[in-house]
Amino acid sequence: MHDQGTGLNSDKGKVYIVDDDPLVRSSLEHTLASAGYEPEKFATASHFLGCLTPSHVGCVLADYRMPGMDGMALQEELTRRNSPLSVIIITGYPEVSLAVKAIQSGAINFIEKPFDRKTLLDDVATAIAKSRQRAVGLRATKAFEERLAMLTDREREVAEQLVMGRTNRQIAEHLGLSPRTVEIHRAHVMEKLEVANLIDLARAVGNLH
Repeated sequence: MHDQGTGLNSDKGKVYIVDDDPLVRSSLEHTLASAGYEPEKFATASHFLGCLTPSHVGCVLADYRMPGMDGMALQEELTRRNSPLSVIIITGYPEVSLAVKAIQSGAINFIEKPFDRKTLLDDVATAIAKSRQRAVGLRATKAFEERLAMLTDREREVAEQLVMGRTNRQIAEHLGLSPRTVEIHRAHVMEKLEVANLIDLARAVGNLH
């Protein structure tokens, strides 16, 4: 059950509480609202995911133990979807091995109930900042992928050779082209991908892997 009817409609870095315990949801909501955040509450991970879009930015406070999809599974699903959201796993049953696993899978932190207010708010602030950074990176990557798709097959071949550090003459020999033709393709690659030099080209292509 979704406790509020507002829905996920903000990309300003909100906090999404996903916990099957209504008392925990209410407690977290009060703490976060008193600190100026806009918390939204969900009783299940599946309901939360059903309301999610790729553009949402913010922090997810997810209970480790929930019926159906638990907090760790939610973290893994968000990672699979390449979501910019940051996750903090919350639990009433602290175990070092679980904390390590949560951090290794990408969670910002693994915190215990009852919560220390300052620790919770500090972690939320860190999570939102990282989510915003990740969102900027994902948007840049998507934009570059769209520009990359504009390259012809030959231009893509030339781009791949350039990233490998080969000269125009080496590329010409490798592809069976004239150096002048390679020079023209190279100019088109740089223009379409909106990069100023080979270093920028290599960095942009490298970020896709």
